[in-house]
Amino acid sequence: MKLKYSLLALAAPFLMNAQQLMTPEILWTLKKVGVQAVSPDQSSLIYKVGQVDLKTEKTNSESYFLNAINNQASKIDLGKKSLIQWDKNGLYAQEGDVIYVSKDSGKTWTNFYAIGEVDNIVISPDGKKIAFSKQVLVEKLMGKDKYADTPKTTAQVYTDLNHRHWDYYNEGKYNHVFVLQVSDAISSAKDLLDGKAWDSPQRPFGGAEDFVWSPDSTQLLYVTKPNSGKEYSTSTNTDIFAYDIASGTTKNLTEANKGYDNNPKFSADGKSLLWQSMKRDGYEADKNDIKIMDWKSGKISNLTQSWDESVTGDVLWATDSKTIYFTAAYRGTKQLFSLDSKTSKVQQITKGNFDVNEIFADIKNSILVSRTDINHAAEIFSVTPKNGDMKQVTDVNKEAYTNLAQGKSELKMIKTTDGKEMGVWFHYPPNFDPSKKYPTLVYCQGGPQSALTQYFSTRWNFALMAANGYIVVAPNRRGMPGWGTEWNEAISKDWGGQPIKDYLSATDYAKTLPYVDADRVGAVGASYGGYSVFMLAGVHENRFKTFIAHDGLFDMKSWYLTTEELWFANWDLGSPWEKPLPKAYTDFNPINFVEKWNKPIMIVQGGIDFRVPYEQGQEAFQAAQLKGLKSKLVYFPNENHWVLNPQNGLVWQREFFEWLKETL
Repeated sequence: MKLKYSLLALAAPFLMNAQQLMTPEILWTLKKVGVQAVSPDQSSLIYKVGQVDLKTEKTNSESYFLNAINNQASKIDLGKKSLIQWDKNGLYAQEGDVIYVSKDSGKTWTNFYAIGEVDNIVISPDGKKIAFSKQVLVEKLMGKDKYADTPKTTAQVYTDLNHRHWDYYNEGKYNHVFVLQVSDAISSAKDLLDGKAWDSPQRPFGGAEDFVWSPDSTQLLYVTKPNSGKEYSTSTNTDIFAYDIASGTTKNLTEANKGYDNNPKFSADGKSLLWQSMKRDGYEADKNDIKIMDWKSGKISNLTQSWDESVTGDVLWATDSKTIYFTAAYRGTKQLFSLDSKTSKVQQITKGNFDVNEIFADIKNSILVSRTDINHAAEIFSVTPKNGDMKQVTDVNKEAYTNLAQGKSELKMIKTTDGKEMGVWFHYPPNFDPSKKYPTLVYCQGGPQSALTQYFSTRWNFALMAANGYIVVAPNRRGMPGWGTEWNEAISKDWGGQPIKDYLSATDYAKTLPYVDADRVGAVGASYGGYSVFMLAGVHENRFKTFIAHDGLFDMKSWYLTTEELWFANWDLGSPWEKPLPKAYTDFNPINFVEKWNKPIMIVQGGIDFRVPYEQGQEAFQAAQLKGLKSKLVYFPNENHWVLNPQNGLVWQREFFEWLKETL
């Protein structure tokens, strides 16, 4: 089998004089870059550099103005202002209850509108209208709202599903989108979802990108799922609606499509609207296509229908209104692609062991993007679209990286039990010596259809694992995007089948390598990766010495009846009362294999994770304890499906490596 790097090259230190290794403290205090606003001609942008203070858990930030033509940056003082947008009328920002506008790129500001406490402000191209969102009480679900004489009651009364979602309980309040004329008082703002138990922006992750004005400022487009209760919990059918200001009428632009429709964006010339779209209702990991509408005629075309991959990342119109740039998982990385809006031709622009994530601007001869790899947090890069050449624009962590030893990554192609080729990432420790043997971690990705690429995370950070002396084996098993749609879809209804065999194939191959200590291999993962760990613990036949599962699904029957987004469960598993009973509840249910658990296991669980509720972790821990296995439960009462608080993150990492030190 050919290796991308020779063993000799892998043995060479990344930095000969580097002595320091990545630690959780270094990881959490690396600076983070985020673009705040892009000028209308896309020749300039303002970005923010933030750094976490581990004592206070607060992020201290500074803003910079970047000339995207010559890539020269200078610090800019925005005070307490939060940028809203940058268009031909100026740079808009919010401070407190007031919107300000600057005509000189943030040097001076004037009052624009007293808006009050609202979110997700979007100002029309003509500068005369404002769209925003705020929460509105639609249903009286809280006892104190239902009964005015019980203000101290904590009762919550539900008669339908979707009573909790992600990490919050439904209190009867919904995100509604409003529009108003700048010349009118805030009290005149019109609620476009008046009385409806719908959300726009979509919860929990939607934002201002769910609103877009038509180029002539006569219509506001917004994204919402026109369902509530059980229908919301079992459907992925979001739609794009267009509200006409003059007539007060609303039209569903995507009514014919029954899956996701979101991320609407107009071309610079205003003639075309694009959005990302999935075809099948209930399938949240369906092939994600780019659709385009001729704004005048209303004709819709699917530009990526014939492309055998999914548009899993960001999308940007080029300034010529003909080309579309997008990012997508591809062969174990995330790359930048171009799409011709006339011919539907897709071309790959970038190549390499890195991820291209956000796309910020299309300048005359370059595209500004963010880029990561397992050793580097996101930075802004300039890409030459003709040949994919990349030039680093920001280097906010240069000082931190200077004395930090870094390892290498290698993508190997491995045969699976059914004769397929599977891409598997091998991440090596700094100063890797192939003549030595290293303990090894088999990393199980979540999703289950999330891409396994060169991402940089504060939790599952491969560079940190490698810095602690572990080889990390990360298989792109069945279900991963970037290897064709058939591979991507193969995991549905087969969670404990071929994907688990794929993990075992990667493990067995790794054990044949001279530098892998075959007696010291562990399995780790979260979400579906946590489920995989629980399954592997029961079928591994002594391949693994230890296990770590975070927010993993343990008992599929109890999980089905306690999770919230049932469209996912219905599509990928089926229900526990179907006849015949789906394998998810028999052959592929981890709880049915506990009798074969025979190795130490650590379980990590978030207290407000309603996707994989607490009881899943509790059940697994209790089972391990009652079997007499060395086991540990790490519980975070205030974390959801992730670990977002910095000090919790430090504890997560410290417990992770302490457990491995004890058991591997």
